[in-house]
Amino acid sequence: MKTGGLAKIKTGCAIVGAGPAGLMLGLLLARAGIDVIVTEKHGDFLRDFRGDTIHPSTLEVMHELGLLQGLLALPHTKAASLHAEIDGSTITIADFSRLPTQCRFIAFMPQWEFLSYIASEAARFSNFHLVMNAEVEALREVDGKVTGIRARTPDGDLEISAGLVIGADGRNSRIREYAGLEVENFGSPSDVLWMRLSRQPGDPVQAMGHAGPRQGFVMIDRADYWQCGYVVRKGSFADVRERGLDAFRQEVASVSPLPAGRLDEITSWDDIHLLSVRIDRLKRWWRPGLLCIGDAAHAMSPIGGVGVNLAIQDAVAAANILAGPLSEGTLTSGKLAAVEARRRFPTRATQKLQLMMRRDKRKREADLNRRSGPPAFMRGIARWPALAHLAGRLIGLGFRPEHVRPRP
Repeated sequence: MKTGGLAKIKTGCAIVGAGPAGLMLGLLLARAGIDVIVTEKHGDFLRDFRGDTIHPSTLEVMHELGLLQGLLALPHTKAASLHAEIDGSTITIADFSRLPTQCRFIAFMPQWEFLSYIASEAARFSNFHLVMNAEVEALREVDGKVTGIRARTPDGDLEISAGLVIGADGRNSRIREYAGLEVENFGSPSDVLWMRLSRQPGDPVQAMGHAGPRQGFVMIDRADYWQCGYVVRKGSFADVRERGLDAFRQEVASVSPLPAGRLDEITSWDDIHLLSVRIDRLKRWWRPGLLCIGDAAHAMSPIGGVGVNLAIQDAVAAANILAGPLSEGTLTSGKLAAVEARRRFPTRATQKLQLMMRRDKRKREADLNRRSGPPAFMRGIARWPALAHLAGRLIGLGFRPEHVRPRP
């Protein structure tokens, strides 16, 4: 319906953000018979250096949905374990071989492939609607309850009335800002500089990471290239740039297991992408009529690549708890609080673990300009290799894996 140039739509659930959490929740709610609209501010999913690790917990969800075979038909690489190089020796830091799942490996897949696949499967349901190029500019409220959203699109403004609004728009969520939800920030001592380097015959067999003597260096196998991350002190990217591109290439070469000449592929600062690392979470994830999930509710460190998979788990839990009330028209704030309560422990436990993996706070000031070695947890796994199976479970499944309920 259009009124004075303003398009108006009514739906059961409006989800803001077509990332892993938003699309998965949209698919699950549509599968449960609920009318769903997912809005996405971009026109496509093609953005580099996003979370591209699909963990065994997410692969199990895909299996429960009957979508695993189709997903694994897409281009990907597998890692049955994750490794790091410490002082010239390669150690296994996470082993997935004993997990009680269909897939005992991490699938490395460009996120746009994963999102496109979820979107195409969700589109099989006539009650699922994906609106691209729609940037939400405001929430609609009545008597303190969120009742919908207002978005700007190339075709004009769009107003969506909904029984529930979901904020799944990532760590820079506008929805949580519009809703006035309070954020608790735990900071981070580092940032990550992402870059691509070609993969050539004779390169090391490396599933995940390399820990050098001064800085961390991460390598993710993309079949025909390496996605590399170089860990630097928080807020120091301007200093890195000031030292010049040649100095940057030399710094990275000193910790990379690749030949130094490979860094000549970095020809300008446009080849370097800054990921500003932070760990935060909302003090409360919901307001009447609105719920945040995924990175919008809790931003994670890239340690272990767990962010995408926690977002998927949030979506599954939300669908399990909310689908019935949404379908019956009996949704209450208590159900929104129940989603937060269900996901609060795994969120806090994961963030606590990530914070523990940082260096001792008393040493942080001394470490601002130099790194003395790999984090303590890596040294511990190197000393007691059996811990790699525990790390594999925590990374692969998390603290509370969720399972898809059968269709009604």
